[in-house]
Amino acid sequence: MQSKKPIGTITRGTTNPNRLRRVDRYIANLPELRTATEPIVVDLGFGANPTTAIEMLERLSSVQPNITVVGIEIDRERVTKALPFQKTNLLFGLGGFEVPLPSPLKATEKVTVIRALNVLRQYDESEVKGAWELMQARLTEKGSIIEGTCDEIGRIAAWVTLNQSGPKLFTISLKLRGLNKPSKVAERLPKVLIHHNVEGESIHRLLTDLDAAWATHAPLGIFSPAQRFVACAQDLKAKGWPVTPEPKRWRLGELTLSWESVAPLNFR
Repeated sequence: MQSKKPIGTITRGTTNPNRLRRVDRYIANLPELRTATEPIVVDLGFGANPTTAIEMLERLSSVQPNITVVGIEIDRERVTKALPFQKTNLLFGLGGFEVPLPSPLKATEKVTVIRALNVLRQYDESEVKGAWELMQARLTEKGSIIEGTCDEIGRIAAWVTLNQSGPKLFTISLKLRGLNKPSKVAERLPKVLIHHNVEGESIHRLLTDLDAAWATHAPLGIFSPAQRFVACAQDLKAKGWPVTPEPKRWRLGELTLSWESVAPLNFR
């Protein structure tokens, strides 16, 4: 374990099986993961037990057999509890946003992907940029950070994708069956956005437009909620929202846009 004090504060550590499956599905499709020779992927703040890191390895190794997953926690007791689950391609270590890697990896070795879900939610918004910068410094040249929030059972999620230079994409991912309004995701927006879902901000306009499209295309729900959501994505594109042209992802309830289109006014 690392001797230096980890950067950050201990969070509640709440976790559940399959909670991060939507995020892992997104990560599995990242080109930088698929093309890396021996990628290192970090589960930052894995929580009270190592379930999310174990599941991450299972999901990502199917598309990248040479992967090493590293679970990092700021709570020493949580790391100690996770150590019995270690194996060659699944490691655990003590750390925070500085993302130190445990032995036998070099502590300063660069990382392909950092997943930081439900971590910054418990911080102040003013602390977000500093945490991002620390994590960005740990990335490989083409590496990515996935930072955001989801509900307790993984049905509603939203995250920002960053690279070394800053935030690039914003994604929402929803379980469509039984969904009342897509704006339900508002309560699970990343910390950098959650306080900006107000009149005059882009994220508020996006969710308003998405709810309107969801209502307009309600008749398609008789065929499937997936068809209804695809129609919503097409409506957003027609209105000028820079939605990535990925119908396959839309059918899964996943919508990705450029970060600039939703960035808070005080961020620009």
